Amino acid sequence: GILNVHPSLLPRWRGPAPVFHTILHGDTVTGVTIIQIRPHKFDVGPILNQEPYQVPENSTADELGAILAVKGAHLLIDTLRKLPERIGGKQEQGHTGATFAPKINTNMSWVFWEEQTCDQITCLYRAIGSRIPLKTTWMGRTIKLLDYVGKYQVTDQRHQTPGSVFYDKGSCTLAVCCKDGWVGFKTVLLNKRLTAADFYNGYLHQTFHKNSPSWTAEGRFVSRKEENKELQKSEKSLRCTNTFHT
Repeated sequence: GILNVHPSLLPRWRGPAPVFHTILHGDTVTGVTIIQIRPHKFDVGPILNQEPYQVPENSTADELGAILAVKGAHLLIDTLRKLPERIGGKQEQGHTGATFAPKINTNMSWVFWEEQTCDQITCLYRAIGSRIPLKTTWMGRTIKLLDYVGKYQVTDQRHQTPGSVFYDKGSCTLAVCCKDGWVGFKTVLLNKRLTAADFYNGYLHQTFHKNSPSWTAEGRFVSRKEENKELQKSEKSLRCTNTFHT
């Protein structure tokens, strides 16, 4: 039969993107599995060999994938050297703990400030950030968030609404409020690449006046589905207005 090297501890994370989902979901332990391939089915064959591996702290999916590729090659060689013994001792995969790891896509990169914690945003960035930039919206425009710095301490406690943006001039960082705290970014992409200072001076400065009632509205990053809700409300209001005038 045909053997397959899979970078997870099957049956956890069957599918095409196990390393990304390992990081995305904050797994602390992963590994490599050697299985026999079943015709017309993926990642469900009997296990011939398996080796756990502790996920390095703060590693990205790319970094972890490179490590597991080397470990997988070594485990495959070990399996081939003892193939009759491994086939004789193979174990069928159980259903307990089985999860699926679908391909990553651009829709995964939207940040939902009201729902996601600092740790969840960190895991999202570590999982896909090197390939697909995290995204949000501001004033109806898509902004890509680059150069992530992780959890961020903000002393100004006046604006704790998820999506609120605080510019720290001292460190040239944009801090964004999420479900349980703040996370920071050094760079954004809005038509062109902008440092946090450029984005603040060119776009956000007018919304940051202390006495401006529009600070939290115009200065906020808005989650995509929240923006869609606001758009639907506006369209509904417009329809009602048109009906009234008719």
